[in-house]
Amino acid sequence: MKRRARFVDFIFIMNKFYVLLFTLLCLLVTACSSTPLLTNMAVTPETISPRPGEKNRATLITYALARPANVSVYLQDANGKYVLRENQPRAAGDFQILFGGSVNNRTLNDGAYQVVVTAQDANGMHEEKTAALNIINADTSLPELQNFTVFPQAFTPNQDGLDDRVIIRYYLTKPARVTVYLTDGKQKFPIDEKKETTLLTEDKLSEIGPHEYDYDAGIDRGAPPPPDGQYTVVAEAVDANGNLVRAEAPLVIQDGGTPRAAIIGSAGDFNPRVVPLGDTLFFTVTVKNVGTVPIRTKGPEPGFVYNTSQNFSTIEQYEEPGIWRLGVDSEGNSIGRQYPYRWQLGMDNELTRVEREGKTIYYLMPGQVATISGGIKITDKPPKVDPAYWFGLVQEQVRIVEDHVEPTRITVDF
Repeated sequence: MKRRARFVDFIFIMNKFYVLLFTLLCLLVTACSSTPLLTNMAVTPETISPRPGEKNRATLITYALARPANVSVYLQDANGKYVLRENQPRAAGDFQILFGGSVNNRTLNDGAYQVVVTAQDANGMHEEKTAALNIINADTSLPELQNFTVFPQAFTPNQDGLDDRVIIRYYLTKPARVTVYLTDGKQKFPIDEKKETTLLTEDKLSEIGPHEYDYDAGIDRGAPPPPDGQYTVVAEAVDANGNLVRAEAPLVIQDGGTPRAAIIGSAGDFNPRVVPLGDTLFFTVTVKNVGTVPIRTKGPEPGFVYNTSQNFSTIEQYEEPGIWRLGVDSEGNSIGRQYPYRWQLGMDNELTRVEREGKTIYYLMPGQVATISGGIKITDKPPKVDPAYWFGLVQEQVRIVEDHVEPTRITVDF
């Protein structure tokens, strides 16, 4: 019986303890709930002029939270509501927002506004504080991108000299930071302005006036272009106040890629090794398109024989940007340009033929191999008896792809 009595007493004491604990917790929650959630809300200064050069271009909005809460911050006037933050979670502590007069990339008009800060904690307690803000002499003019053009709207960045570049132009109406890029909606590919039109203010903003971009899809730097497809060229101008203007135009990339070719096999062969003055030095070389895009080429066809007083210009096979040809050069070259003797990469009937604007264009296709042969009739005395001759693979007005291949001494008998 005594044990049972002691057990009943213990249960009675524990019940009292839990009741007391519950009461204390309730008092604690009530005390927390009665503590102000949102304090120290202020707007300093109360008047701003969002304009470059003004002393008070921005104001500092400050507030403090006694405990975690979801916070909204907005301005309002007779015309509506302008949201800076909406229902964003914040920990307990002090917070500040530097506000320069712009909401959603637009500077607000002159006028009287109420800055409103609201907070709601996990228990549903909601508090709101307001303060006045005056905006005067605001610069609301936009950095317009007038006459924004992209030409052509379809291009083939493959260095064949045809539609390899896109010109982007606009006229900027006020100083702004301008970003131009290509996008497919997932990736962005930056586009740099031409140095000739890149004029900046002291604040590193683009100057008022015409601006031009020469876009090659990165091919001139050796980078692969973006994949073939449909894109949008986007220009975004942001002025010193945060006003943003966006312009865009469609652009199609097709047949893009880095052209690549190589002299293969035994490189090449000159014969004979002894050539009497007035006779012809012959050669044979094999070239392969080792890239993923067609390579444009032009005459003369393999088999053509130059004499030493000629070059590709004298036979009216002039240089063209992006054209690929096999070249031959030699010691003592007095013509004044590298590889004066040049040949087409294959016979006309071996190459892919394309008609464009009344002109026939020839391409060596990816993976295709061409054998080039030809000759040089030595009609002029060389500067030495045994000058060296060599091959080169030339992409005209772009680069010498392979240089000084298979240098061979040829004795000229005179």
